[in-house]
Amino acid sequence: MSIKIHTGQILHFLSAVTHEYFPSGALVTEDGKVVTCGDKESLLARYPQADITDHGERLIMPGMIDSHVHYPQLDVIASYGEQLLDWLNNYTFPAENAFKDPETGRSTAQFFLNELLKNGTTTAMVYGTVHPQSVDAFFEQSSALNTRMLCGKVMMDRNAPEYLCDTAESSQTDSQALIDRWHKKGRQLYVVTPRFAITSTPEQLTAAGQLLKDNPDVYLQTHLAENKAEIAFVEELFPERKGYLDVYAHYGLLGPRSTFGHCVHLDDQDLKIMSDTGSRIAFCPTSNLFLGSGLFRLHHQPSPVSVSIASDVGGGTSLSMLVTMAEAYKV
Repeated sequence: MSIKIHTGQILHFLSAVTHEYFPSGALVTEDGKVVTCGDKESLLARYPQADITDHGERLIMPGMIDSHVHYPQLDVIASYGEQLLDWLNNYTFPAENAFKDPETGRSTAQFFLNELLKNGTTTAMVYGTVHPQSVDAFFEQSSALNTRMLCGKVMMDRNAPEYLCDTAESSQTDSQALIDRWHKKGRQLYVVTPRFAITSTPEQLTAAGQLLKDNPDVYLQTHLAENKAEIAFVEELFPERKGYLDVYAHYGLLGPRSTFGHCVHLDDQDLKIMSDTGSRIAFCPTSNLFLGSGLFRLHHQPSPVSVSIASDVGGGTSLSMLVTMAEAYKV
């Protein structure tokens, strides 16, 4: 048994609205797991044999969570700020094509994870590319660092370059294989990941829903109502549905394990459906601004919906959740 004490300023959270702060505090770990935290002097007296690391006046707090981020898009941060659909075609899709090479995935994942940790982020919900090997590479690197990460292979079978398209069948087969290989292996978790309704046929969205039925403890991530041109295109592709959110609802993609990025242009009825199903929103302030998508109405909650903060790199401009929260405050 190895007991260690880290001393410094301690900040931790007892609930969503209650925190506890110790200006002269200590964090106790046993075999790498947190046991307790509190006042420095009392904990030093309780654990006299512990190894002590003094961090001076540095702040020790729980790791941050980034609920929507694209690790293959690191190199397109700060690309010319076109609107969403042009930005995808001109920057994102060409960059993601490089991830057919497993070595690109490994080196980028290693750099990405190290940058997350430098910025205090210890858990993230991450998009891979359409290539299964991009997810294998990511989970391999995350496992080596013992970080808690969620990741998924993008499902995308239309309205994208041919070199990035899979099929409904192959995306389901590849995703299931990744689930079998990685979900709940160590600290890794799998996320079913249709990019968004525009790039998935009804058959592929059906496959995504089936993956959730077959694996009820996996997660789902996608994009929703980010940009007005995107919404209009979805309405053209799915004229039989009541709206954008109804597309996902129809295919069984809503629920408490489902996180929808952006949600800038939802109406009150959409928010009620999100609330009723326990579905969650990832608020992406820097990318909403950088791509001119609009302002998310954080405090407009006619029906309560769980909202998290996300960097959305590479449309977003920083992996720092502190910077991202500061930008959210400004808008």
